[in-house]
Amino acid sequence: MHSDSDPAAAGVFKGIALFTPGGGLVYGIDYKKQERWHLHLCIALRNLLGLSEPPHFLVPCYTATVDRWLNPRTQQLQTVAEASPLVLRYQTLLNAVFGTDDLTWQPAVLKEGVCDAVVLSTYRQQFPQLWEPHDLLVRYDQTEPYAQLQPGTPIASVEPSLSYPEAKGYVLRLFVSGHSIATERTLQTLHRLLEESLSQPYTLKIIDVSQHPDQAELDQVSATPTLVKVWPRPLRRIVGDLDNVEQLLRLFGSE
Repeated sequence: MHSDSDPAAAGVFKGIALFTPGGGLVYGIDYKKQERWHLHLCIALRNLLGLSEPPHFLVPCYTATVDRWLNPRTQQLQTVAEASPLVLRYQTLLNAVFGTDDLTWQPAVLKEGVCDAVVLSTYRQQFPQLWEPHDLLVRYDQTEPYAQLQPGTPIASVEPSLSYPEAKGYVLRLFVSGHSIATERTLQTLHRLLEESLSQPYTLKIIDVSQHPDQAELDQVSATPTLVKVWPRPLRRIVGDLDNVEQLLRLFGSE
């Protein structure tokens, strides 16, 4: 039986995802359902991409949220998931990172004019990096409880504890061919294995060889799916079967 004081064990959580216009994703899973997640994810993007300031304009245009709670009357888990219309096409990826199976995400209702193309184009001039296809997939974990933030703390002074893959953790590239059910299944399987097997943070870049043949040639990829560990050295790869946990651990030198 799950303890009421252990939301993670009970399956209760809130997930926040922040996309870039170029398709990058930074997300967090919060079992205590605190606040300020959007703020911290904006700061994380600033740090990852070297932006001049946190891109707060991305909220709410490029966000998605999922809330899973225990219904006190029925004692059943219930889930509500919403995504901005601009990122609703990423439902498969959202379900993979949040472990929500084939959940159907609902379009969030936006205020008129908030995400107008003309308005966003002005931000594109200021933050061109956000429109570049970085293919970022980064999980951000907040280490400081939000309750410890003092009232009146300036938002700009709140810095997240983000571990950079270059300093600690892994940088991975997953090469796939087009968008298909097989590609979705590969992504879901790989994400589950990485979350279960790795104790360090990782950045996963998803590269479609049909769209980026130059990158595939550079990494000497001749078949898909191929998973390449770029960092730390030495470079290693798995071609084809990504369901084998032992093979995945050998890729990271874990055995």
